[in-house]
Amino acid sequence: MRLLLDTHSFLWAALSPELLSDAARTAILDPSNDIFVSAISYWEISLKYGLGKLELEGITPEDLSEATTQLGFGPMDLDPSDAASFWRLPKTGHGDPFDRMLVWQAIQGDCTLVSRDGGLAAYERDGLKLLR
Repeated sequence: MRLLLDTHSFLWAALSPELLSDAARTAILDPSNDIFVSAISYWEISLKYGLGKLELEGITPEDLSEATTQLGFGPMDLDPSDAASFWRLPKTGHGDPFDRMLVWQAIQGDCTLVSRDGGLAAYERDGLKLLR
């Protein structure tokens, strides 16, 4: 299975795995699964860190790239065609642009999005596979 971690799932996997659900932790630890972290998540972390809306204990956003490699996760770049076709993602009540792009990347990349964000369930009717 291909898993795309949303931003908080990535931070939890890297820094506080006990915060992940049992299902998410099991899927992430399963060596038969491919785990990805989107460039969108790094951007969101960096932005929120720079604004003082996110605290990281003893690390900076730049350190997370190495943590990704150490955890065996792969990077997922933002493909220009995904960015250009993002307008096709149906509008729901979920307004966070970072989460919406992660949803679109998961749908386009045939990934299961790992997220505890209940607002994303509305996208399951549009093809999103979600692991809470």
